[in-house]
Amino acid sequence: MNTSMRFFASLLIALCAISVRAGGLESLESFVKTVKSGRATFTQVVTSPAREGQVVRSKTSSGTFEFARPNRFRFVYKKPFEQTIVADGQTLWLHDVDLNQVTARKQAAALGPTPAALIASAADVRALEVDFVLTQAPALDGLDWVLATPKARDSQLQGVRVGFRGAELARLEILDSFGQKSVLTFAAFQPNVAMDAANFQFKPPAGADVIRQ
Repeated sequence: MNTSMRFFASLLIALCAISVRAGGLESLESFVKTVKSGRATFTQVVTSPAREGQVVRSKTSSGTFEFARPNRFRFVYKKPFEQTIVADGQTLWLHDVDLNQVTARKQAAALGPTPAALIASAADVRALEVDFVLTQAPALDGLDWVLATPKARDSQLQGVRVGFRGAELARLEILDSFGQKSVLTFAAFQPNVAMDAANFQFKPPAGADVIRQ
């Protein structure tokens, strides 16, 4: 799985919820139950782990995202490189514009129990507790937080922190098993907007190299 696929298979772990509780857990459940679709802009910062004698490096990218429950979403990276990631409910598509390459994977296999459920799961997320331990985290930066820790020992993730401003998704902080940290900050969030079904369909461009996994 390439880095972008791994991130998005990783970008969807915070999708766990339990019965209504105060703070981040309550916000998470409210978001999953009441927000059926949405769109926003995002900025993503990926930071390499600190190692002795090495400079810590970070990469920043930005774009837009849309989602519609169940199981459909679209990320469009605009800077610094153009990429589009579309989940249509059956297939996860990754289009690298510069390479004119499309990677297609079965969505269930590519995502599994990941933070993607936070964006694209069905209304009832209690079943996600089978895969994650959910912990109420202290409020910080004006946000309510939930920590989702995978139960599987061989998970590619150490954990995900999900930040909410009320019932609005504001930030995802993902720490992978190699110590790399990815932070997505969302802005101009629009909940429950009308979505065109075509937004979650993808057709490989003519001449693109299509790789099916």
